[in-house]
Amino acid sequence: MAMATRDDTHVKTDRWDGRARRTLAHALRSRVAGDDAAAKAAVIWGTEGERWFTPDDPIWRVHADAAMFPGGIRALLLQSLHPLAMAGVAGHSGFKGDPWGRLQRTSEFLATTTFGTIEHADVLIDRVRRIHERVRGKAADGRPYAASDPHLLRWVHVTEVDSFLTSFQRYAAQPLSDTEADLYVEQSAIVARRLGVIDPPLTTEALAATIDAYRPELQSTPEAREAARFLLLHPPLPALARPGYSALAAGAVSLLPRWARWPLRLPWLPVTERLLGQPLGGAATSAVRWAMTDPQDVRTVAIADRAG
Repeated sequence: MAMATRDDTHVKTDRWDGRARRTLAHALRSRVAGDDAAAKAAVIWGTEGERWFTPDDPIWRVHADAAMFPGGIRALLLQSLHPLAMAGVAGHSGFKGDPWGRLQRTSEFLATTTFGTIEHADVLIDRVRRIHERVRGKAADGRPYAASDPHLLRWVHVTEVDSFLTSFQRYAAQPLSDTEADLYVEQSAIVARRLGVIDPPLTTEALAATIDAYRPELQSTPEAREAARFLLLHPPLPALARPGYSALAAGAVSLLPRWARWPLRLPWLPVTERLLGQPLGGAATSAVRWAMTDPQDVRTVAIADRAG
């Protein structure tokens, strides 16, 4: 009788865990990919055709991992430090009025170009390039900017690649080797070139050197500081979701280089971040990873259907 009671308890616990996992997975997918996440996944993962990358490639491993969440926050913080890039974001992307729409468009682009067919990737890249051609204006200091400017495109590219890789190396269960990390940078350049980036870096050493070369252009602007406050303190989320997001954000901030802190008015607290920020970021990323690998999640089902 006691054995049956314990078995019943295990079954109920498994069912509760399954429901909690599916609920979290659905909430994440809805935010990141939109309410039509299942339909998008079916197209991206289920369409037959040649792809640029395979599950064995570093770029597939990095972009499929939950470490993309803190990595994405870190990338946005770094990107905001370039006044011309920030002017384009503030003036055209709707990052405050429609932050989830922007996130969903970025998510779809990364997923399609990494996991989708080459045909679908090329169509989406062409669409983004046409949008970039229309995004132009003047920054607060009067300088003109254009989203199609290869120099600005390169800054956005290197901050994303550096942030995704840095976050993966910190929070993934199995970080990349040095050789794999170089290959990840090289593979990321395939899409970057098609978007209009000229001479993207191909190794981690070249990536670091490229970011250093941009540092004289970076500034602490009111727009950058406001973007940081919005991302870190005032995200448009329900109260129940804020603690998890705050943990991911803490993990993202803990990965920022020291030189990026003061311009965004973020303190440099290495001991606190090592003992609190990074563990919080790691725990939150693990929770997201647990949800994303739910057997009934739309992406997992789509991959299984394609394999079958």
